[in-house]
Amino acid sequence: MNEPPRFGADYLTRARLGQGAFRILVTDAYQRRCAVTGERTLPVLEAAHIRPFAARGPHHVENGLLLRSDLHTLFDCGYLTVTEELRVEVSTRIREQFNNGREYYKYHGRLLQVTPRTAAERPAPDLLRWHNENCFLA
Repeated sequence: MNEPPRFGADYLTRARLGQGAFRILVTDAYQRRCAVTGERTLPVLEAAHIRPFAARGPHHVENGLLLRSDLHTLFDCGYLTVTEELRVEVSTRIREQFNNGREYYKYHGRLLQVTPRTAAERPAPDLLRWHNENCFLA
C-alpha cells in the first residue's frame, strides 16, 4: 500500500532566541493569571509582547503581558491595548467591523486585574505608549 508523503520538503528557519525564557518569565511575573481577566487556565494563557519582537521589542518581562489567547490575538491585531495607567482599552472597530464585541467591551476602562508584584516586572510605560501609537486601532 503506497501512501502519499505526509510532510513537505525540509527547509531552514531561524530560531527566535529567548522566546521560551520570555514566556516563563512573563507567566511567573503574572502569577499564572491573565492580566485582563484573572483567568488561571494555563493552556489558554500566552505571553504577549507589548512591542512585538519583529518590531525590535525585547524578550524582557517589562515588554510582556500574560493574556488569554483571544485577548492576545486582539492585542496583536490592535483591537485591544493597555494604557500607561494600566487600563484596558477596546477599539470601537470590533463593533464596526464585526457587529460584535460585547464580551470584550466589558473590560474597557478597567484596570488590569493582575500585575507583577515588582515594579521592574510591570509593563514599561514607553512600550505601552509605543503599542498605543503604533498598533491600537482607535
